Amino acid sequence: MDKKILLVDDAAFMRMMLKDTLKKNGYENIIEAADGEIAVQQFKQEKPDLVIMDITMPNKNGLEALKEIKTLDPNANVVMCSAMGQESMVVDAIKSGAKDFIVKPFKGDRVLKTVQGIIG
Repeated sequence: MDKKILLVDDAAFMRMMLKDTLKKNGYENIIEAADGEIAVQQFKQEKPDLVIMDITMPNKNGLEALKEIKTLDPNANVVMCSAMGQESMVVDAIKSGAKDFIVKPFKGDRVLKTVQGIIG
């Protein structure tokens, strides 16, 4: 399984949790970014199969980065992560082209189901 996944979250431990879950399930090719600005650069360079991105981040938030990524590649697979109570942002994200969203705190099986549903 050589699908490339870009994890974007300003909290390193969140990226680590996601990475652990994905690696345990055979997704080895994982890139990380700590904010939306870096995420867009990484997307351009790496062309990942899937982006899992937090909504609330410094420099450039997830919604801004999502819109930029969708401009670069209208077919980009982006899944947004949000904390409870960010429903309006999630709606914006879906309208802006996000494929799905995951609510924090993450549940491993929910993350996997979402990832497998999008990139197999």
